[in-house]
Amino acid sequence: MLTEETDTAAVEERLRSGRLACPGCAGVLAGWGRARARTVRGPDGGVRVVPRRSRCTGCRATHVLLPVLLLVRRAATGAVIGAALAAETAGVGHRRIAERLDRPPGTVRDWLRRFGARVEAVRVVFTRWCRALAPDPESPGPAGSGWADAVAAVSAAAKAFMARFSVEVPVCQVVSAVSAGRLLSPGWPARTGQG
Repeated sequence: MLTEETDTAAVEERLRSGRLACPGCAGVLAGWGRARARTVRGPDGGVRVVPRRSRCTGCRATHVLLPVLLLVRRAATGAVIGAALAAETAGVGHRRIAERLDRPPGTVRDWLRRFGARVEAVRVVFTRWCRALAPDPESPGPAGSGWADAVAAVSAAAKAFMARFSVEVPVCQVVSAVSAGRLLSPGWPARTGQG
């Protein structure tokens, strides 16, 4: 799974010109059809997506090119999930969040539990990205809880990204790109033994 920009024409051009590399062997990715069409819940209603598939010309592995709007195996966009995480940071309970976002309470509870189980790892990953992207990073200080610290680190990394590349993008797209769409997936971030 690779995360890609939201401009499908740009992704197609990068595939045609051989400018996408395989994450496994660094070979050139080529187009290989499409993944299953689906509709995911966005902030303003349903969003229909048909992710592009690619195949490495070297190792022959296939990869889905997931738009940075999405997280892996989630029926809501990163913006909707991010709104739930931010509301939890503000002390709102999962039932009220679910009501606000028009999502099932069990789904929202699952998002919150998965994120809550890895807040320290998320804080570490996004703090590292903040430091890598900014020449003089403004590291987030303690925000009052592990959860709030992780959300602050995510926000700081997104700001550093936007400043570094002089672009304005939603924070959820930076989160998807950094996590390769796996923010709430088992095994992310991988434990590397680095402190």
